[in-house]
Amino acid sequence: MKSNKGFTLIELLIVVAIIGIIAAIAIPGLLRARMSGNEASAIGSMRSISSAQSTFAASCGSGFYAPSLLVLGTAGTTAGSAAFIGPDLGVAGIVNKSGYLIAMGGELAASSPAPCNGGAADSSFTGYFATANPNAGGGVRFFATNTTGTIWTDTIALGGISGTAKPGNGAPLQ
Repeated sequence: MKSNKGFTLIELLIVVAIIGIIAAIAIPGLLRARMSGNEASAIGSMRSISSAQSTFAASCGSGFYAPSLLVLGTAGTTAGSAAFIGPDLGVAGIVNKSGYLIAMGGELAASSPAPCNGGAADSSFTGYFATANPNAGGGVRFFATNTTGTIWTDTIALGGISGTAKPGNGAPLQ
């Protein structure tokens, strides 16, 4: 006698079809969750920059703001001092983090003292702004902050932001 143990081809095809349906339902949800996580990271980066700039101005910049993320990422020259921002943001140029391009700019001071962390005199800002623009797959919202400490958001690029002026479009993050 023959043993008929095992699965038929039709049973295997049904199982594969069920797995395909479950995957088709789950993948869009996972992509939305990833996008939401990337946006939360961008918001956190804007908060970190705002906090670091406030601390820099109060303790190191003689009331002026750091001219770059690299300056915020540099520790003070006194023993035991730490950088004002984490190493993931405290680098030169535009930062690519969690699917967002993070950049900072501002209004150059006419005359400013050298900051405590070894930066050059007359290179500080009287006001700053930072932006987080989505990169491929990062998210759908744009974020920005400036000297006021407010974080703005919109689904299109935030234009016209400066050290103290809100962007021409966008709303404060709730």
